[in-house]
Amino acid sequence: MMVRALCNAYLGRQISLCAQSQLLRRNPYLGIGQLTRLISSHHVSKNIEFLTQDNRIVLSKNVASNLNVTNNRPLLVILTWLLSKRRHVMKFVNLYMEQGFDVAVVSLTPWQLMWPAKGSRLVAADLLTFLKQNESYQQILLHGFSVGGYMWGEALDLIHSNKDKYNNITDRIVGQVWDSIADVSQIAIGFPRAVFPKNAMLQSMLQKYVEYHMKTFHQQATQYYIRSSQIFHTAGVRVPALLFVSKTDPVGAVTSNLTLRDTWESLGIKTYVKTFEESPHVAHFYTYPKEYVAELYAFLQKLNLIQNEEKIRARL
Repeated sequence: MMVRALCNAYLGRQISLCAQSQLLRRNPYLGIGQLTRLISSHHVSKNIEFLTQDNRIVLSKNVASNLNVTNNRPLLVILTWLLSKRRHVMKFVNLYMEQGFDVAVVSLTPWQLMWPAKGSRLVAADLLTFLKQNESYQQILLHGFSVGGYMWGEALDLIHSNKDKYNNITDRIVGQVWDSIADVSQIAIGFPRAVFPKNAMLQSMLQKYVEYHMKTFHQQATQYYIRSSQIFHTAGVRVPALLFVSKTDPVGAVTSNLTLRDTWESLGIKTYVKTFEESPHVAHFYTYPKEYVAELYAFLQKLNLIQNEEKIRARL
């Protein structure tokens, strides 16, 4: 009965959000400014969308063609946070498209997070298939938020279980950015806040259910969370990393992120950390836009991925 009530409340919230965003659905790129009319969008799957500013690039059977005329464009893979809003994600897309990136946006639903075998792992497999099929992208950058870290851990697990098939993918990754990433121990805290951000009572109820879910469904769910975390920490891609954290974020806690930094540094992964004094979970960019952009672009500069310094100066 409690689960049914939570589902009804969740559906009610979704209906409310839909009613408030009819205009956004008609044109999901409103608010992006001049970039709006330049973007081509292609749905790879229900959870993966490919975006490009270059109308010469054509996606046929999920394979991008005509890349040879675009001078080795880099590809950004954005692993979004739970129940992220399109207009918020597009602000990050804009940052990268100003520097010549094409973008693959990967999302995850609450159900897919709760039932990995039939949910998040299938999304991870779809992402790897897309990256495998599009080998023309020789420079791939990851930018993940919150559960995006878990999502990438699932992808890494699939890569390690089938190295012959997927190893080429990790060779093409040149850098990784992680914003507010949550460890497995924080799922029960972060999940309810994502679903019911303004309702403390429903957060508490859902937290109790998630804790029950993780204890009861170890084989169907929890073992995947643990495995993803282990691989993400110890067997990830050996490329430079940037972590964004906040001292007031209980989900993507500073302590767990610093532990991750220390682990990666011990493995030879150069890891930079930007700690903000006070910003909510996955809201560092909105709270400290200039600091966030400065740190991000400094990192991209180290990777030789900056193509338009004038755009950087305009944002700073």
